[in-house]
Amino acid sequence: MRFGLTAYGTVYHMGIHSGSNRVCITAKEQIDLAEAYGLQGVEIPLDLLAKCDPGEVADYARQKDMFINVAAGGFDPVTLKKALQLARQAGAITLRTVVGGAKFGGDRRHMEGSWQPFLQQILRAFEETAETAEKTGVNLTVENHQDLASEELLWLCETIGSHRFGITLDTGNPLATAEHPADFYRSVAPYVKNVHLKDYTIYWSEEGYRLVRCPLGQGVIDFPDLFRLMGETNPQVTMSVEHGWLEARHVRVLQEDFWTEYPPRTARQLTRLLRFVEDRARHKGDWRTPFERAQTPDEIAKYEMEEMDIGMAYLTNQIRKLGTRSESNMTQG
Repeated sequence: MRFGLTAYGTVYHMGIHSGSNRVCITAKEQIDLAEAYGLQGVEIPLDLLAKCDPGEVADYARQKDMFINVAAGGFDPVTLKKALQLARQAGAITLRTVVGGAKFGGDRRHMEGSWQPFLQQILRAFEETAETAEKTGVNLTVENHQDLASEELLWLCETIGSHRFGITLDTGNPLATAEHPADFYRSVAPYVKNVHLKDYTIYWSEEGYRLVRCPLGQGVIDFPDLFRLMGETNPQVTMSVEHGWLEARHVRVLQEDFWTEYPPRTARQLTRLLRFVEDRARHKGDWRTPFERAQTPDEIAKYEMEEMDIGMAYLTNQIRKLGTRSESNMTQG
């Protein structure tokens, strides 16, 4: 496993958000920031990579022994094929994309009657694009972006059947499609090629629960269990730090129509999810981030970096433990 840095957990600090009042970070600067944290790679937004010479970025990362992944969006084959070619020039391992459809918080109610045709459209697009992924040698992965459930991700991977097509697993987002995180991880593990390390705190609401960003290791996600699983199934997987968005995600599972267009779920699955939430959720307190409290761009950027420092201290400790265990296993072997 190798650990890197995405750009989306620090959008104010990096100047990516339009309201940040900062100059946007460059691809090389993102690599430098990851290196400063002792990480081994980056996931660069496609629009940042497109603004520079991808070959130059590849050389820069190679000199620092850093891996590169690329973050794109959508499922248009023409756009993704071009993105795969650019990713290849940058020496990328994986191109990650998201399909959308559902609103954040796993809400599909506006898609009633159109979700299945939407899935078929996605499937056709990825079947076509997977051929280019195979030619370029760059993985094409779809993220569980609070839209696709584990059942649908598995269906895509099994139907397409390409060794270059798989999943970018966002560790916090199974909760948005009303799934127990550990169950989700184990279900999709054979197809995971890339991971976004994200944590959440949970707050109960009258309609369900809110997912609120927090530093890695300070929320509800069991990262040691995830690392054990990935070590067993995908030891070469890339993992990148991505603290959550600045707005809470409201998962309205207590509304009956929340389940519109969802795959059938058993009583056991629902019980495991609700027990997970009940054991960890907060019932009161201010869940709003500085962004939601309309604080200044500088205050929001400071908040992002304070969370990053806390999260990186936790991750550094976990990586150290992983290294110690690996050395111990080699000694025993």
